[in-house]
Amino acid sequence: MSLVLKNVNKSFKEGDSTVNALKNVSLTVNAGDFIAIIGPSGSGKSTLLSIAGALLQPTSGDVLVNGTDIGKMKEKDLSSFRLTDVGFILQTSNLIPYLTVLDQLLLVRKMKSKVTEKDKEFAKSLLTSLGLGEKLNKFPNELSGGERQRVAIARAFVNDSHIILADEPTASLDSNRAFEVVKQIRKEVKGRNKAAVMVTHDERMLEFCDKVYRMEDGVLTLQK
Repeated sequence: MSLVLKNVNKSFKEGDSTVNALKNVSLTVNAGDFIAIIGPSGSGKSTLLSIAGALLQPTSGDVLVNGTDIGKMKEKDLSSFRLTDVGFILQTSNLIPYLTVLDQLLLVRKMKSKVTEKDKEFAKSLLTSLGLGEKLNKFPNELSGGERQRVAIARAFVNDSHIILADEPTASLDSNRAFEVVKQIRKEVKGRNKAAVMVTHDERMLEFCDKVYRMEDGVLTLQK
């Protein structure tokens, strides 16, 4: 399983001018890779993540997931792709207040297909592996910030997605919880052999990543 961006460009119109958000970006993330992208606000990091997750189409260039060019998919197929092949972890956990921890995951499964007993057991095992086995029937307001973000991690993995995209997953956490969350993402990525990209401002988290890229003015370069 792999994510490959080849010579990707993305331009936006702003009034009479054109903003080049991504400039000839190329990136390969293989199964089991956990890479980070750092850089200042407005440098193009989130645009790259949105294109990798099929939320935006590139102006030019190719985006390949397991060899399939998602830029050539129809909208209906793209919706299915986003649900089954991509797991998103966002800055805030975005949990649904009236659903229990377990039901947060089962709702995502239900969007894909009918939920089976096997699906329920997989969701429970995911939550248990993230230290939430005792919290299955708790509601979001009964969890700490770190626990809510761990539920969001489990939700990203529950459809067994090939690609995991994390956008500032530690932004709302203190240092201890931030380290805990990134270590958990890495553990799940490695253990389940996923291709993962994390956008972050927090350079303390980079020690957990296999490679670090820097984005500046739409240009991506390998840092280590």
